[in-house]
Amino acid sequence: MISARRARSLRPLLDALCAGMDRSARIAADPVEFPRGYPDAADAEVAGLVAVSLAYGRADVFKPAVARVLAAMGPSPAGFAEAFAAAPDRAAFDGFLYRFNRPADVAALVAAAGHLRRQHGGLGRRFAALFREERGGPTALRPALARLAEELRRAPQVAPLLRGRGARGLRHLLPDPAGPGASKRWNLYLRWMVRGPDGVDLGLWNEVPASALVVPLDTHLHRVARALGLTARRDASWRTAEEITASLRRIDPEDPVRYDFALCHLGMSGLCPARRDPARCAACSLQDGCLAGRASARPSDAPRRAGAAGAASR
Repeated sequence: MISARRARSLRPLLDALCAGMDRSARIAADPVEFPRGYPDAADAEVAGLVAVSLAYGRADVFKPAVARVLAAMGPSPAGFAEAFAAAPDRAAFDGFLYRFNRPADVAALVAAAGHLRRQHGGLGRRFAALFREERGGPTALRPALARLAEELRRAPQVAPLLRGRGARGLRHLLPDPAGPGASKRWNLYLRWMVRGPDGVDLGLWNEVPASALVVPLDTHLHRVARALGLTARRDASWRTAEEITASLRRIDPEDPVRYDFALCHLGMSGLCPARRDPARCAACSLQDGCLAGRASARPSDAPRRAGAAGAASR
């Protein structure tokens, strides 16, 4: 976790990064575009679950898959999911194919979402109740998420819909947050639903505090976070996500993941490439806080500084 002094120096740099980002352009390359397209909160939470569950791989490949599922669900994803839970149809998503997932997986996901909505009045309401049962705060997030995922996977409609297919595909769509991974897609879904509204995230689940969120850790955020010294950990685990979040909490205790969208898209867009590009680094608003940039600049700068010193002594 970064020091308080480091947090004070990074905050204006991160604020400048957010202020200078073209949000509209980046949203068009982000799965958050899907739930943002629904004015009704119920539709947005169901569309968001569908979108985030399929948001693996390249955005230009998974976004058409998400669009196809949502088109099949019609103008009200929440209404469709609830009706589908009452009368599941194994043929509803025939023809769907995206990498590991098949029609039965999507049908089970939609039926499970509809079941929880019918049973508890909403996915957000159910998660808030589980969060309270785990006594709230950052330590409650992971067990509450794990319980939500388990309830979705164990919805009574799931097993019949997956008959002959097996549960592997649904487990991929709804991974276990108690496992070793960072649960990037689950934490991304919570970011969309809990924080905001701010032009990116929707702020629909206001019973859960934004202060409890954990960053959705992917390769882009991990690389940029290491460059900024938010973590020194090399593994993409929940522990690493928590460490990055703890550093960001030093910067903004009430909303630690507020910078996630900008930091992730800094890497995703190529503005912060995996291999250092001096021209791009010079134009980056985070340059003064980037440890990677400083480290890579030292060897090439040393001869220039030595030459300048020699010229000055002559």
